[in-house]
Amino acid sequence: MRRPVVGIIGNTYMIADTYPGHGTSTMNSEAIARVAECMPLIIPADPLYMTVDELMEACDGFLFTGGRPNVHPEEYGEEATEAHGTFDRARDGITLPLIRACVERGQPFLGICRGFQEVNVAMGGSLHPEIRELPGRKNHRMPTEGSLDERFSRRHPVTFTAGGPFARLMCAEEVQTNTLHGQGIQTAGPRIVIDGTADDGTPEALYVRDAPGFTLSVQWHPEHNAAADPVSRPLFTAFGAAARDWAGARRPHPVLKSA
Repeated sequence: MRRPVVGIIGNTYMIADTYPGHGTSTMNSEAIARVAECMPLIIPADPLYMTVDELMEACDGFLFTGGRPNVHPEEYGEEATEAHGTFDRARDGITLPLIRACVERGQPFLGICRGFQEVNVAMGGSLHPEIRELPGRKNHRMPTEGSLDERFSRRHPVTFTAGGPFARLMCAEEVQTNTLHGQGIQTAGPRIVIDGTADDGTPEALYVRDAPGFTLSVQWHPEHNAAADPVSRPLFTAFGAAARDWAGARRPHPVLKSA
């Protein structure tokens, strides 16, 4: 049988500073292929090219990736300021309705960094443009210097709710994670459950209450070294299992002919 197909939400970027393209980090594709054991399919996130219904039919699950552009604050009822950074309105136009449709249908997804924030916004929450400016908060942004491994190194603890889905999945109530984000959750959507926080109170792990499918999402970047990292591997393994369950449930079983 074919592997489940996971649609990896791509970002728009400039190729050679000249013309626009769509793409994603190879770390995302590797984590989906080698740890989740699914087939990665990069999605050009723009409603000009596809509909939410077409995506849900083509894929068994979705990875909502990180990205430099932020969710536009109009999506949670605020005006854009310089602090909000750059935007990708085309991606907003695909991801937010896709998340809501997946929640309703029970189709699995995993949110990472911007994807984590997208899940909150899609479910009625809001974001703060620069959490390091909040009292008592740390700077969660990516270090400006160092190798890739150094920039993705673990920098703070995340504490999970005792008995919650993340604590059960990780077999631990506290883990160490990397951190590479500037924005963060300001108010959680009505159905968003914050299941993990950093040591400065920043929300780091969530799921959607009463959703029929896999909705775990994290503010950190588990795709880095996913096969070897003890925090990343169970997250992608569980997501892959959910995608296989979804794919198996919707594929017709072969009819066995009698001899």
